[in-house]
Amino acid sequence: MDIVANRFIELSIAEKYRRLTKAERYEKNECLKYLENQQWKLAKLKNLSLMAHMSNDHDWQHEICDEIEKIKGR
Repeated sequence: MDIVANRFIELSIAEKYRRLTKAERYEKNECLKYLENQQWKLAKLKNLSLMAHMSNDHDWQHEICDEIEKIKGR
């Protein structure tokens, strides 16, 4: 799992038991922004992959799948 996602989860769990410091709240919000941006990129690429599949453009689809794998960190 992504280090940013791990940190977000860690801060979210800590928040259940205590009030986060101002720095931790800022860090959690930055993690959330990063994760949201990553998910939007993945959604866009998945839609483009579907378009490539529907137009039988296999080269384009492979390029898109490579981009998806890079974002997922594989």
